[in-house]
Amino acid sequence: MKESEKPSLSKLFLEFFKLGFIAFGGPAAHVALMEREIVYRRGWISQQLFLDFMGSVNLIPGPNSTQMTMLAGYKLRGFRGMLATGFGFIIPAVVLTGMLAWLYVSLGHLPSIEAFFFGLKPAVIAVITGAIIQLGRKAIKNSWLALLAAGVLAATLLGLGEIAAILGAGVLGMAVYGIHKGFRGSDNLKSLAPFLLLQAGGAAASQLTTLKLFLVFVKIGAVLFGSGYVLVAYIDGELVQKLEWLSHQQLLDAIAIGQFTPGPVLTAATFVGYVLQGWTGALAATLGIFLPSFLFIVILYPIIPRLRKSPYTEAFLDSVNAAAVAVMISVTILMTIDVTSDWRAAAILVVALVVVMTFKKISSLWVILGGAALGFLLKTVA
Repeated sequence: MKESEKPSLSKLFLEFFKLGFIAFGGPAAHVALMEREIVYRRGWISQQLFLDFMGSVNLIPGPNSTQMTMLAGYKLRGFRGMLATGFGFIIPAVVLTGMLAWLYVSLGHLPSIEAFFFGLKPAVIAVITGAIIQLGRKAIKNSWLALLAAGVLAATLLGLGEIAAILGAGVLGMAVYGIHKGFRGSDNLKSLAPFLLLQAGGAAASQLTTLKLFLVFVKIGAVLFGSGYVLVAYIDGELVQKLEWLSHQQLLDAIAIGQFTPGPVLTAATFVGYVLQGWTGALAATLGIFLPSFLFIVILYPIIPRLRKSPYTEAFLDSVNAAAVAVMISVTILMTIDVTSDWRAAAILVVALVVVMTFKKISSLWVILGGAALGFLLKTVA
């Protein structure tokens, strides 16, 4: 494609801004919409390059579908193109999530609103359970990964931090591969040092400040491998258990709001930030969760194709993905115990699980809306 044929920055921004408003249904749906628009309809990127991008984003932390938009922008218009497509895709969801967060804080204590949120929580757990099953089928590829996942599940239920468990599993998986191949792999371990340092630099104090909130979400965004639903485990580990800034109920509400809005589920960070510190906190959390993705694309763009060919990187990512599923199971077990103390919530969870397992193509949005409606009915009648 000639330079004169490439879309302008404004056109890139508006195209991805439009996608950001209609991108419901999770990362797979986001990618499908993107492929239809920029590969088939507009011909901005070849199908082969689009597939290469899909493989590449699985090698770095962060929201995969959002990183796809950034890669497309970087390819078409360099650094400024990356900013145009990335922000264009993110802004609609952030704005909508912020508005819902404002309504939640303003009206959340009214009985009618509480009744709707009563049904949201078990429905969200059902959606996450469905995601765990789908991810588990892809992530648990062999008996070694199953054993590793079981170990991570046991460790996290006993109190090991989620980020430490996932990154530790990745390093262990790569080391085991290296030993199996007769290679010590020290250089490969060194390449992961920045991720390990992020774990070591966690907040030690529980006092809430805007800077600490920003840094916590930077940390999460920098190590968030796998599905956006892994975000549940990370926020639970950092903000609910370690810092005690958030409750399990508020976490589930945040994920539910993230499902209502189009775009990446990571905009749940916007909701959490607003609940904790208003608009200042919403901005800090949003910038924190997405900033690492922009940095990773800038730094790794030239070498991403070569990373895909490394068996050691593949072993690391296979282990990370298996561990991420185990961590999601651990957090889901704890949230289920917390939520289903009320028989009505337990009933909604059962119904939602049946829907998720039976109608596998149904949008999570409809499951959550159905849970909200059923919760409202049971809370006000039963």
